[in-house]
Amino acid sequence: MPISLEDVHAARTRIAPWLTVTPCAPCAWLDVVTRANVRLKLESLQPSGSFKDRGALNKLARLTDAERRTGVIAASAGNHAQAVALHARRLGIHAVIVMPESSPLIKVENTRSYGAEVVLEGATYDEAFAAAKRIEVERGLVYVHAFDDDDVIAGQATIGLEVLEQMPDVEVIVVPIGGGGIIAGIATAVHATRPDVRIVGVQTELIPSMHVALRDGAPTYVDGAQTIADGIAVRRVADRTLATVRSEVEGVVLVTEDEIAQAILFLLERQKSLAEGAGAVAVAAMLAGKIAGIEGKSVCAIVTGGNIDVTMLGTVIDRGLVSTGRLVRLHVRVHDKPGALAEVTQIIARLSANVVEIQHDRAFSHSLFCDVEIYVTLETRGPAHVRAIREALEGIAEEVRER
Repeated sequence: MPISLEDVHAARTRIAPWLTVTPCAPCAWLDVVTRANVRLKLESLQPSGSFKDRGALNKLARLTDAERRTGVIAASAGNHAQAVALHARRLGIHAVIVMPESSPLIKVENTRSYGAEVVLEGATYDEAFAAAKRIEVERGLVYVHAFDDDDVIAGQATIGLEVLEQMPDVEVIVVPIGGGGIIAGIATAVHATRPDVRIVGVQTELIPSMHVALRDGAPTYVDGAQTIADGIAVRRVADRTLATVRSEVEGVVLVTEDEIAQAILFLLERQKSLAEGAGAVAVAAMLAGKIAGIEGKSVCAIVTGGNIDVTMLGTVIDRGLVSTGRLVRLHVRVHDKPGALAEVTQIIARLSANVVEIQHDRAFSHSLFCDVEIYVTLETRGPAHVRAIREALEGIAEEVRER
């Protein structure tokens, strides 16, 4: 049976002393791009850095005294792990967290720092989940599911109550989907009083588990894949979340890895806000024009988390710059003569591009003996700037192409 609005209000009262009422921040740049009135619900500002605090705390707070003495176990790629660990410590509950071996280092270390016993097992979330269920039985622990649990869903649903209060005129809410707990909760809370609000879900196209489940009419395992949106890399959604999404959600759109990288970069540069891959997918869908019919509408995009591994952040930023044409690598083939390299760099300097890296290849070139290949990586202002540089270089080169 789905959760009720009363369940959501009870959850809000239960978790309020511990958590943050996160802001719905204006985003002027996104307004311009989408021609909508957009606000970002920054769940990245919760104590553990994601919306998962809400559901984890609500579940833990409802445990009996005997269950608290027993201890809890969870499986997670990171955000649910940190939330369970943090709030279990606050409530004096021993927590065991099983995480995939590929989990981002920052999430593993944060989970340990909150006092949880961390077990790294399996290459994927599903393998970590299987290990956690085995340990649950072996040690008699209480399992805290990341999304397939009514108390967890009710906790996540409190986001919907806050959005209605902060944006009374909201018309569209865009929500990331992993297992479906957050969107099921938000849709339930919002539609209980505002059935006119459109709820749209977003997944990475590499792991479209909810999208496929809606198409097939039942939860189905999809192929696993490495994605920068690791927080929503769930291969199979739950029956309970699918049922709510089918009845309450308008649809699910898919975004690419490059679109997610662009959204992370956009939020850093334009909003001065750090989002992880999973946290940025709602913004990615809006930037890519994949949310239909929002022009002139009041729109809320949920930024679900900010726990990105710093070792990945540099790569993500570079990918974002490449996909927006602000970082480009050119292959320039010129006649091998004195001053040829200088001509290339002079043109680049005249057009105000910045050289990041340059390679002058004669010995390993596959071109004619009279030619030399130059590989140059440039910081530019965007695609139009790149075109101008290419056209200028074509005036002195035998060949110019992007790599």
